[in-house]
Amino acid sequence: MTKNIYQSILNSKVKKFVLLIDPDKHDEASLSHLLENINRSATDFIFIGGSLVSDRLDYAVNLIKKYTGIPVILFPGNLLQLTDKVDAVLLLSLISGRNPDYLIGNHVLAAPFLKKSNLEIIPTGYILVSDENTSSVEYISNTKPIPSDKTDIVVATAIAGEMLGNLMIYLEAGSGAKKSIPCDLVSAVRKNIFVPLVVGGGIRTADDVRNIYMAGADIVVVGNAFENDPGMLIKMGEVSNSLSVM
Repeated sequence: MTKNIYQSILNSKVKKFVLLIDPDKHDEASLSHLLENINRSATDFIFIGGSLVSDRLDYAVNLIKKYTGIPVILFPGNLLQLTDKVDAVLLLSLISGRNPDYLIGNHVLAAPFLKKSNLEIIPTGYILVSDENTSSVEYISNTKPIPSDKTDIVVATAIAGEMLGNLMIYLEAGSGAKKSIPCDLVSAVRKNIFVPLVVGGGIRTADDVRNIYMAGADIVVVGNAFENDPGMLIKMGEVSNSLSVM
């Protein structure tokens, strides 16, 4: 398999727009309808995964590839969410927490499968940031998010993640978050790292997307917003095409 997704992110002069699909939330009819809207939007990548175990992962990936040519990247919530049907894998290290399973333990167990698959692996430092109620990620991973007003801690965590060799840093507000990552926090992290910066969670409008891009995000990830309003997908995607990477 050609391994060029990460290189395309580095070489691109346009912001990237990503949709996160949880296979547990869709049957064939709803996913097919969603993919129709995706094909009419400026979507660069599809992340697939969720916090719970899914026995529909391969099925969902195959369906996505049947209806669209957009690259599919695994966003694994746990060890059982592994498949070789995708185009690449985000190898997530939950560096905002101190649960060893999500820092190295699960990675060791998954390594033989990933090595054999020959998939493109993108090591990603995953930072959970929130002041809201307990998110799915927080509950499942048994870790606490960094409060959004602790800018120095978030920035130091991002710097450490980059120094440890992560090829991307991902700021996550959590699935269904009421608020997105504050723009001043996104800007502070952007000024202190060189690798691509991904931001997701709580993003509901095209203005939200624009503001987060302008704050310094290279990649914006949306999930719940487009499921509730598929038409918003097109508006959000248009924003990414209108902005050059800073």
